[in-house]
Amino acid sequence: MSSTDTSTESLLKTPLYDLHVQLGARMVPFASYHMPVQYPTGLVAEHHHTRQQAGLFDVSHMGQLRLLGQDAASAFESLMPVDVIDLPVGKQRYGLLTNEAGGIIDDLMFFKVAEDDIFVIVNGACKANDIAHIQIHIGHRCKVETFPTHGLLALQGPAAVKVLSRFAPGVEKLVFMTGGRFTIAGADCFVTRSGYTGEDGFEISVSADQTEMLAKALLAEPEVKPIGLGARNSLRLEAGLCLYGQDIDTTTNPVEAGLGWAMQKIRRAEGARAGGYIGAKNIIAAQAINTLSTGQKDHINSASSSNSQRKRVGLVAIDRVPVREHTELQDTNGNRIGEVTSGLLSPTLDKPIAMGYVNAAFATVGTRINAIVRGKVVAMEVAAMPFVPTRYFRG
Repeated sequence: MSSTDTSTESLLKTPLYDLHVQLGARMVPFASYHMPVQYPTGLVAEHHHTRQQAGLFDVSHMGQLRLLGQDAASAFESLMPVDVIDLPVGKQRYGLLTNEAGGIIDDLMFFKVAEDDIFVIVNGACKANDIAHIQIHIGHRCKVETFPTHGLLALQGPAAVKVLSRFAPGVEKLVFMTGGRFTIAGADCFVTRSGYTGEDGFEISVSADQTEMLAKALLAEPEVKPIGLGARNSLRLEAGLCLYGQDIDTTTNPVEAGLGWAMQKIRRAEGARAGGYIGAKNIIAAQAINTLSTGQKDHINSASSSNSQRKRVGLVAIDRVPVREHTELQDTNGNRIGEVTSGLLSPTLDKPIAMGYVNAAFATVGTRINAIVRGKVVAMEVAAMPFVPTRYFRG
């Protein structure tokens, strides 16, 4: 997920722009698009509704593409520290495009439709660069087909499966990170059981000319309400999920971002298909350091010009003072140890939560540190993520 904004001039519109305006949405610039940040009920109400019922999100600003050809899986794997080749047909996986320095160009989702057909969803603010990057590096090995006007809807929340199964019987048989083609309210859709809220739910790819019809059909169901970017942000932060452009970017190594789980064993240093992707040297080196003991890390850090390894952590404020992105983090002696990348007052927990990077020595859950908010010290504690338990349906 991405955070980049732009001015209101020359902004693009998703297929649901007119519907958002009709529903009274407050529209803001986001990833070069006019996007709804909230509706008249407000962010907090939308957040709670998604947790309790089902929320419908317009995420049509995201980029959608397909990689086609017998070499598609191997080619795509050369761009990421992720196992593409062995992903079974019919399943989805989280991926990371990386640069030569091992930084993250973008995080994405990909689905193996067939051995020679991979469906990819990338962040809206990054899609032009992502597509160019993919085309330059592997366009000679597979066909890169884009869908610039396609709609993408996310139906999220505990009632999502009940609602969607009314339109598409059989969709309830999907489990987390699987999908397939379904007809929903007369629209031909590609559906995956996934999302970015921590809740059970679905993402639905549909042609531009059928997007509004489909959205209206879903919104007519009593459990469903439209949800804006504001609640999407608070939901994903409670789930401990990164926002591209804030929590991860081209300077972030996946290991320090805590995304080692996304790099399967077969692609790691001792794996059968280790390396072989852009930025492998630095990422594998970071993995090696991450496996060392604390004492060994301290020795390396003391000899390093960067002084320390950093880690992404969850944070909870001791007092009810929200801590926002770019807030400085200090140890209890007043030494700078990091910075907040995302933060807000959690609607579910009713207390301030945040995500940020700190020197590895301060990354242990339970460690007390301080945030400096408008010159004042706000006590915080490193916390496990997700802040709110996820409810993905795994069968």
